[in-house]
Amino acid sequence: MDQQDTRRISLVIREDQYQKMSADNVNVSGLIRDLIDDHYSRHSIVLNVTEETRTLYDQVVSKAPKGDVDIEPYFKSALREMLRDKIHQMEKLQKELDKD
Repeated sequence: MDQQDTRRISLVIREDQYQKMSADNVNVSGLIRDLIDDHYSRHSIVLNVTEETRTLYDQVVSKAPKGDVDIEPYFKSALREMLRDKIHQMEKLQKELDKD
């Protein structure tokens, strides 16, 4: 992302928020850009995840120049892999049921 594509603003956050983000090594600008994109997106997904996954997500997305856009190809790949696994499990179940 070029500097001309961004705008510098002043932001006020609570001290506890700052401490948490600092401890997790979160890029605040990247996180806020991602949250703004999520807020205005018509195609967003909400996932319930563990605290560990959320922390990792915040770290990765805050450092990705385009936020979720950079993550989407990996997410699609993971969904395809999950689908293959589920199909394999269902085919295995079908074979077991056909034995009866």
